[in-house]
Amino acid sequence: MSLVRLCLIMLALLALAAAVAILLGETPLSLGQYLQALTHPASPPGEVLWTIRAPRVAMAILVGGALGLAGATMQGLLRNPLADPGVLGVSAISGLGAALAIAGGLAAVPGAIELSALAGALVAGGAVVAIALRLREPEALILFGVAISAFGGALTALVFNLAPSPVAIAEILAWLMGSVENRDWTDSLRAIVPMAVGAALCLKAGRGLRMLTLGEEAARMSGLPMPRLRAYAVAGAALLTGAAVAGAGVIGFVGLAAPHMVRALVKDDPRRILWPSALAGALLLVVADLAARLAPTDQELKLGVVTALFGAPVFALLAWRAARSWRS
Repeated sequence: MSLVRLCLIMLALLALAAAVAILLGETPLSLGQYLQALTHPASPPGEVLWTIRAPRVAMAILVGGALGLAGATMQGLLRNPLADPGVLGVSAISGLGAALAIAGGLAAVPGAIELSALAGALVAGGAVVAIALRLREPEALILFGVAISAFGGALTALVFNLAPSPVAIAEILAWLMGSVENRDWTDSLRAIVPMAVGAALCLKAGRGLRMLTLGEEAARMSGLPMPRLRAYAVAGAALLTGAAVAGAGVIGFVGLAAPHMVRALVKDDPRRILWPSALAGALLLVVADLAARLAPTDQELKLGVVTALFGAPVFALLAWRAARSWRS
């Protein structure tokens, strides 16, 4: 299947899912109310559709697209189908930044939590980029990312331990579980800039990702500036992951699963898979958020919980297939 055709199909599916997610919700509307919302956006039904649901869907699209693109970039860079955006430890440090902001009483300041999460991602991403410029081996990046994740997790646990009140603990936990609830258009606009920069860096690294499929030696002799392209990939994935955590908290498995939804359709080309993975990630998160909203529970499920419930079996299946291929 051609790349353009695949992207058009994914865009159509995403548009359909977004329309359904805007039309459906906890508050049922009649046909007359839908017509009123379309003709008079300032009416009460219009407020429900365009002020509550639509911004939430827009944030889900942005976050899912960012995670899908970051996951495809990491899988291509590390040449590992089980890699995801969190493998560099950026998610852990970004979540730590948000936890520190909440524990410090900054939750009431508009944008403070998001900026703190993005700052944490930039710190972690800068450290990983510095390592990527010095070391070519993907194993070194993975091990360094594991160390960053462990360190960030330990510090986040320390924040929980020293939190000033149970209310702060509950707010931190709710943030770390991930959600696009109560997002507005300003939140989406705030996330677009770092996501656009991160996406541009990942796409610019696409030539290097394709060359890495031939092996490290062939990539080094290709004439491409591989250290720079490798740094672009790491920096882009870090920015995308950090912006996603800043916009919706820590959401796992989307970046892992999205590339595998389209991998067979692009013949496992790390460069051609980037755009389809972003669209697949956006589609996954819109559907997951709709499931979280429509689940028959007294309290709305957190988005990170829903993606983990569906993503963990996918991860187990991928690991099982990888183990079979290694044995053969």
